[in-house]
Amino acid sequence: QVKIVESGGGLAQPGGSLRLSCATSGFVLGSHGIGWFRQAPGKEREGISCISGSDGSTIYAESVKGRFTISADISNKTIYLQMNNLKPEDTGVYYCAAGLGVWPSLGLGLQKYEYNYWGQGTQVTVSS
Repeated sequence: QVKIVESGGGLAQPGGSLRLSCATSGFVLGSHGIGWFRQAPGKEREGISCISGSDGSTIYAESVKGRFTISADISNKTIYLQMNNLKPEDTGVYYCAAGLGVWPSLGLGLQKYEYNYWGQGTQVTVSS
């Protein structure tokens, strides 16, 4: 049974940092790309980053490039999203997802339709 569980959300001040975790199980991580998405109130869910479970290649949305870093602990099947220099517009529910055959090296990984499995999300609020 596929399981994806996000954690690490909370309240941060502008300019602050948070680290999100995505614990996965029930599928072969090396065959999937793991992505992070976020959804602000009243807005569409947007892809912000993805990492390949196979070769570690990554891709980022322009809105987070240089501020967010995605990484993977393959042995523990956990994906991380380090978020630095947070802005109020980073507020939203952050979701982790797994997609079979998603290859960031080919420019893939930021579209919802590429993903098969989703977590329940964790809330991130950036406010002073």
